[in-house]
Amino acid sequence: MNDDPNAFTLGPLQAGPPCCEPQPVIQVRNLSLRYNRQAALDNVSLDIYKGCITALIGPSGCGKTSFLSAINRMTDLIPGCSIDGRILVDNQDIHHPQCDVQALRRRIGMVFQKPAPFPLSIRRNIALPLNEHGTTQKTEVTAITETVLRDVGLWDEVCDRLDVSALSLSGGQQQRLCIARALALNPEILLMDEPCSALDPIASGVVEDLICSLQGRYTIVIVTHNLAQARRIANYAAFFWVKDQAGQLVEFGRCRHIFESPRDELTAAYVNGARG
Repeated sequence: MNDDPNAFTLGPLQAGPPCCEPQPVIQVRNLSLRYNRQAALDNVSLDIYKGCITALIGPSGCGKTSFLSAINRMTDLIPGCSIDGRILVDNQDIHHPQCDVQALRRRIGMVFQKPAPFPLSIRRNIALPLNEHGTTQKTEVTAITETVLRDVGLWDEVCDRLDVSALSLSGGQQQRLCIARALALNPEILLMDEPCSALDPIASGVVEDLICSLQGRYTIVIVTHNLAQARRIANYAAFFWVKDQAGQLVEFGRCRHIFESPRDELTAAYVNGARG
């Protein structure tokens, strides 16, 4: 048994209280991130609260996607990327040498900006990640497939054509399938990088409603350039800006306070449309 308090173990996250009594599940401390010599983030510290939706807002190039990718170590896959500082998930350091990165990414799912279904059938899009993570029993895979497709509102639309190509779906359906694929691994945290930006307004509204329906069941961190969307769906907001050629956190707080009574003049200018 490892007595190191920073060791990363695989015990389930405990159920969190409602957002009126926030409990941090992700704690970021003094995070700096560089791509070779170019700084992307400088000294960012904030908490992400369990069961809540946190929106990352700010102009393009201010480090929001880099911040998101660092949370489940997708940045490991980028040549020349280096990180300083600490990221704790349930008080466990994700950069500890004993961290199981595959298990980390199972706990922390990710949905990307552009829908990216596998060029396989709808059914195989759900089954493949399950198989890769050890779930191979056909009955179990079938049950999980139906559950997650129902969760994202796709089951009634595709239940009679599960063996057709996922690429035949509309853009909004593809994005919901990608969300279902992430949910199939039973994550506790969902990272979403502008999940609606490539969709038309109707499909965007469907995905936005889906995200709202997942609040409480999952901790969600979403990058969005749509300030109205952030205000509609988020419990908390983090405003990033570029200072000294690196992304920095300007202000973090409850979403209503960020939009209605921000503390920083730059935040006020951005949310009111005067900057950015």
